[in-house]
Amino acid sequence: MIPDSVLATPILGALLGDTIGSVHEWAKTKSTDFALWSPKSRPTDDSVLTCATAEALLAGVAYDKAYRDWARRYPNAGYGGAFRRWFASDDAGPYGSWGNGSAMRASPIGVAMTTVDDVLAEAERSAIVTHDHAEGIKGAQAAALAVFLARTRVPKEDIRREIAARFGYDMVRTLDEIRPGYAFDVSCQGSVPEALLAFLESNSTEQAIRLAISLGGDADTQACIAGAAAAAWEGGVPDPLARELWRRLPDDMRDVVEAFAERYPVQG
Repeated sequence: MIPDSVLATPILGALLGDTIGSVHEWAKTKSTDFALWSPKSRPTDDSVLTCATAEALLAGVAYDKAYRDWARRYPNAGYGGAFRRWFASDDAGPYGSWGNGSAMRASPIGVAMTTVDDVLAEAERSAIVTHDHAEGIKGAQAAALAVFLARTRVPKEDIRREIAARFGYDMVRTLDEIRPGYAFDVSCQGSVPEALLAFLESNSTEQAIRLAISLGGDADTQACIAGAAAAAWEGGVPDPLARELWRRLPDDMRDVVEAFAERYPVQG
């Protein structure tokens, strides 16, 4: 049985989006009408590094150490080439990335922090160990802030305005307008706003994930970001989805999610 605290934590929504999106990453899916689960659905690098962020917050471990430790534990989870070179080295520094890897791993920060300023500062700390480009930092901050604002029940239209004002993202578009011409994009500036729009247009965690995947882009990462924000808004992940996800997670991921949910409880 999955504890209620785990069902309520937004990071379970992040892992859910990643796992469901894993089989769509290169599929150019342009519809919300698809089978939710496949025998090949599995957690990828998004889940690995989300768990690493959670562990860093839990244990007071430096982000670079947590990211290296978890990536080396799961070296074939689907990382980009620059990050692979980074975690293979013990002393590599940040490499100026604006990629969405900084955003996909940031959701635990939106759960653990208690003020907007703390969210923004901690998200920057999590990003700059690898993604020290301004856009990489903004992407992490936007993803974490969306989770924080959603779980603190800020109205969705206010979240939309806040994200647009702080980060300069175009948040007035609709997914129906974006979808036809949208292509695979790993940049924060070209994928994080769209993922957050999927959350804002949704009426459930599942729908947010389906909408993010339906863009036909970096499906697992965008579904990870949208799933975390939606789970924060909806008060968690429905039990049937959580049970299917839970059986696909390795023990160490389950352990850190349980520990994080207990330390940073969210009302379901």
